[in-house]
Amino acid sequence: MGKRALALVMVAIAGCRFAPRHVRPELPTPPVYLVPGDSAAASDSAAGVRAADIGWREFFRDPRLDALIAASLVHNRDLAVSVAQIEEARGLYRIQRADRLPSLDATAGAARTHTSAEATGIPGATSVTANRYSVGVAVPAFELDFWGRVRNLSEAARSQYLATVQAQRAFRLSLIQDVASAYLGAVEADEEIRVAESAVESRREGVRIAKVRLDAGITSGLDFYQAQTLLTQAEAALASLRLFRAQQNNLLFVLVGGPIPDSLPNALPLAEQVNPVPIAAGLPSQLLLARPDIIAAEERLRAAEANVGAARAAYFPSISLTGNLGYASTELNNLVGKDGLTWSFGPSISLPIFNRGRLSGNSTVARARRQIAIADYERTIQVAFQEVSNALAGRRFLAEQVAAEERGTVAQRELAALANIRYREGVVGYIEVLDAERNLFAAEQALLQLRRVEADNLVALYTALGGGVLEAH
Repeated sequence: MGKRALALVMVAIAGCRFAPRHVRPELPTPPVYLVPGDSAAASDSAAGVRAADIGWREFFRDPRLDALIAASLVHNRDLAVSVAQIEEARGLYRIQRADRLPSLDATAGAARTHTSAEATGIPGATSVTANRYSVGVAVPAFELDFWGRVRNLSEAARSQYLATVQAQRAFRLSLIQDVASAYLGAVEADEEIRVAESAVESRREGVRIAKVRLDAGITSGLDFYQAQTLLTQAEAALASLRLFRAQQNNLLFVLVGGPIPDSLPNALPLAEQVNPVPIAAGLPSQLLLARPDIIAAEERLRAAEANVGAARAAYFPSISLTGNLGYASTELNNLVGKDGLTWSFGPSISLPIFNRGRLSGNSTVARARRQIAIADYERTIQVAFQEVSNALAGRRFLAEQVAAEERGTVAQRELAALANIRYREGVVGYIEVLDAERNLFAAEQALLQLRRVEADNLVALYTALGGGVLEAH
């Protein structure tokens, strides 16, 4: 009866994993996205298409941008590193998983020994020369995983591998967003440069007219120097914009992973970069399955939990089994046969006695890393919630800003035209023209900047909701 009870205890212990049961932590965010001005955004959460169902080729309307993103997904060096890290994690998982099964090694050997008569220590003995040949298979020390230590280590390696896969997907989305943001900045710079170049040409003409009027004695030198000031301001702004465009193109070079080809399609204007397809915000709980960075954080939590189980199992005895089967003979031609059959097998047990401090420390480290993984998982969700909420607020209020800025720019353009007419008619001084032209230039630049920010915000909303994982063909 005692042996039977002992066997039942052993089976019960062997069925224990010692790892904490994985329970997804409660959502550390409100149940819906909150947008200022709305009590809750839940009413708008299901309107539109899920970002995860829209491929990036479908979302971006600009064929030039599509080509740049496609090139970056092939040539970007950081992405190449993340792909190689997946292979590394896969290899580590396969190594750890192999420990759950016994390995089998083939062995073969040959030896020739000579023992002198003096070495035998036997009076009257003669020297002996002998041959020994052997061949067989052997099972090195294989741990019988009664306590789940090896199994937990294998599951930890598997979760780390899956986390690496998701991390690569998250980097891929980040790369798509970075390329789109840099490209939109370059498009904005091109349009602002065209506005600045037009302003420079117009103001050069204004300086010429002011010089003619000064030479004819119609106006004073004040108007002439005011016109020159207006010109130099436009020239300085033009140089600054050209510098910004060069910086954006250099950033694109790094993100794309090589020079930008000259044969790419022409870029669409900023006003056409915004995708008209409405994106459904969904609920924060849906981000858990849509965002690869959140999935990766959960896999890291699973790995930490498995490592806790492995650390706990290390307190128990380690039981290993070794064995070999083969043939041995002094004659090579008689090596394989019933008379030469050899075999052996046997278990070994290792029980920790004087290293409890080390085991206790390892267990403490494993539990602490689990708490870190929980906090990291919750923090990742909160950051995702913040990104989506910010982008939703931007989608609403940036559209209002762009509309207001468009109306303001139209009014400022009319004001500048009227000021020039009034100046030519001698009704007002050139200072009024100076102010009107300066305000018009600033309004046109601000409108372009807002259009870029609006397009950039929609890209951020798309990727924050998990869009870009699919590639529409």
